[in-house]
Amino acid sequence: MLNSIQNLHPKILVIGDLMIDKYLWGDCNRVSPEAPVQIINVKKETKVLGGAGNVAHNLVTLGSHVEVLSIIGGCKISNELKKLFKDINLNTSHLIEQKDRVTSKKTRIISAQQQVIRYDIETNENINKASEVKLIETFKSIINNFQLVIISDYGKGVVTNYVAQEIIKVSNSKNIKVIVDPKGYDYSKYTSAFLLTPNKKEACEATGINISDEKSLKDALIYLKNFCKLKTSLITLSEEGIALFDEKFRSHPTVAREVFDVTGAGDTVIAALGYALAAKQDIDTAVVLANLAAGVVVGKIGSATTSFKELIQYESSLNNSECEENIIPLEKFTKILGDLRRLDKKIVFTNGCFDILHVGHVKYLEQAKKLGDILVIGINSDNSVRRLKGETRPVNKLFDRSCILASLSSVDYVIPFDEDTPINLIEKIIPDILVKGGDYKGKDVIGQKIAKKLVLIDFVTGKSTSVIIEKIQDNVKNN
Repeated sequence: MLNSIQNLHPKILVIGDLMIDKYLWGDCNRVSPEAPVQIINVKKETKVLGGAGNVAHNLVTLGSHVEVLSIIGGCKISNELKKLFKDINLNTSHLIEQKDRVTSKKTRIISAQQQVIRYDIETNENINKASEVKLIETFKSIINNFQLVIISDYGKGVVTNYVAQEIIKVSNSKNIKVIVDPKGYDYSKYTSAFLLTPNKKEACEATGINISDEKSLKDALIYLKNFCKLKTSLITLSEEGIALFDEKFRSHPTVAREVFDVTGAGDTVIAALGYALAAKQDIDTAVVLANLAAGVVVGKIGSATTSFKELIQYESSLNNSECEENIIPLEKFTKILGDLRRLDKKIVFTNGCFDILHVGHVKYLEQAKKLGDILVIGINSDNSVRRLKGETRPVNKLFDRSCILASLSSVDYVIPFDEDTPINLIEKIIPDILVKGGDYKGKDVIGQKIAKKLVLIDFVTGKSTSVIIEKIQDNVKNN
């Protein structure tokens, strides 16, 4: 999926509150004698685009063609802001000045990779009527140049009720999707947008529903969809991923591995959603991309962006986990399977006892992995092996056999089963490719009518668990 959409360069217009995120980086070795506060020795200062600017920056790094429409102040901060836009080659011709406003600037002091304090300089009253009219006039003059509109509302006064409703009304008349990162308690001003991206806390406040389980989550999604007349209702759930409802409820688990800072993660989510939707992808594909992007940026400090190169590397790294993480029951794998399908991953399936892992197994599995993207192994339980091989087998218990398999670079998932055959697994997974050993040539293979393709792979001559066991037994007898 990532390779297929990374070079589409959709045209997206971002509208909303612009700001600068400033970071003072230092360390702390003492407490002030004047007050019980830390003294931070600042070593470095950085400034990046924040708010709607961070959304735009995320879209730029993903490869979108982006323009930004907003109201800025007649102040020095606005000049700093324009320079940051020019640094990433973004046009500033649609930044409309209202002289009595002060553009937002948030300054964070960071010590030992932790935010110590933040202070803000800004105007957060609604823009005046003249600015509203000029913004909408500009919007109407440029909207035909874009495939999608993102409204990034930080509650600083740019996205008034009038502005939001005019943008949505004009965009809908042209069949251009509007997606919104909302703010506040009253979401009525976003009525008829394509979707909103509130987090769990924001959704609780906007709906009055305490989201504590799947039922209340679904209730909140349905409430938002109906109240705001959305095409799709969506709620971000931090480490639990993203849930959505259009015609049916579903959720996509998060793929974050380690969280350092969630600053700007919502900007990344809406940027990734916008990129995918503008590139004509379905909503589930868009959510998968958003989860991957969020997983990258929360591993960075401060407002951050990600590129498709990072996303591809990150997605690949997700398979390089502790072996036990990849030993999962069938029920859990079927939930993962939906995302794998949406990512266009080709699923390869094979099965066996894998009692004593040897070079024959390793070579066989390496060849199987080359046939697709994800290699899934069904492994017989101890009882299943005993029924098939006799009371003296297995030599190694299920957990040991599974861990050794899962630690192989060619293996993505190991799924234990207790039946004599893996037919139940194959029926639930419906693999693209079913792999068996060359000794099945001319024979019926369990599940071959279910899988899209059957491939037989020859074993390494003279390498088998039985041969190894016989050799050990002979050595014991001879000694």
